[in-house]
Amino acid sequence: MDATVRERISETITRNPVVLYMKGSRVRPQCGFSAQVVSVLDAFLTDYVTVDVLADTAIRDGIKEYSSWPTIPQLYVRGEFVGGSDIVSALDASGELQEKLGDLVTAAKPTITVTAAARAELTGATESPNECIRLDVSPTFEHDLAVGVPEPRDIVIDLGDGLRISLPPSASARANGVVIDMVTTPEGPAFHIENPNQPPRVKRLTPKELDARMRNGEDLVLVDVRTDQERALARLEGFRALDPALLAELTDGPPGRAVVVLCHHGIRSQHFAEELVSRGLRNVHNLAGGIDAWSADVDPRVPRY
Repeated sequence: MDATVRERISETITRNPVVLYMKGSRVRPQCGFSAQVVSVLDAFLTDYVTVDVLADTAIRDGIKEYSSWPTIPQLYVRGEFVGGSDIVSALDASGELQEKLGDLVTAAKPTITVTAAARAELTGATESPNECIRLDVSPTFEHDLAVGVPEPRDIVIDLGDGLRISLPPSASARANGVVIDMVTTPEGPAFHIENPNQPPRVKRLTPKELDARMRNGEDLVLVDVRTDQERALARLEGFRALDPALLAELTDGPPGRAVVVLCHHGIRSQHFAEELVSRGLRNVHNLAGGIDAWSADVDPRVPRY
């Protein structure tokens, strides 16, 4: 291993009590095994360091040699190599992981707010004193509300007036600050969860919605990720071909500026939009159905191919 890479790894592990070498980041794991370890650690820690091996080939190869362990993720606690996802999960199940973390454990009961409208619905949902509302927040920030008896390791929060909410320890950090409300939808009343911890996501934009925003003169960065050959067949006014200069403009510019990405049917544009979000942009839209849907729903003069 290169001496510089070894020094970087050693310094990271030495300076930080808990370090997880993983694929992706804590808020956006890029493989199931990494997400599994993040879920376990989140039950105990509000803060720990993650290193994305996908962002640095030298670190990805170096950490395997450093630990003599062939796979990712890899967890270090107080400079000691603990293991990969299977070992971490086993230690968690036996209680040994919490012992190993010791006074590093900082996770506490999350703060959850329930509006009056939501409280009225939730309070009447339980049928016995043993039941409560179970909230779960997955590593990818999918939210689930259900009624049931808490699991033995669940965190139980008493919100008063007969309303209790339980959640698995792994969801504690992701659920902190959540607000549960009721909203009116075309299908009727529905629960709505606002989560301040949820990272930005690609927003879906229909052709008709884009047409209205363009007619209103909104400041939009319009990006076309199709090939030159496709653009020769059909173009949409205002969209710019993706090139290095435009990419630099996007990534170096204001992170909150509205960006709309287009391709033929909306698949390639979705992938690129997700890449922009991973680079820190917060207001990225994918044109649903692509230029083909624009031709079908807004302007039939645009050729379909």
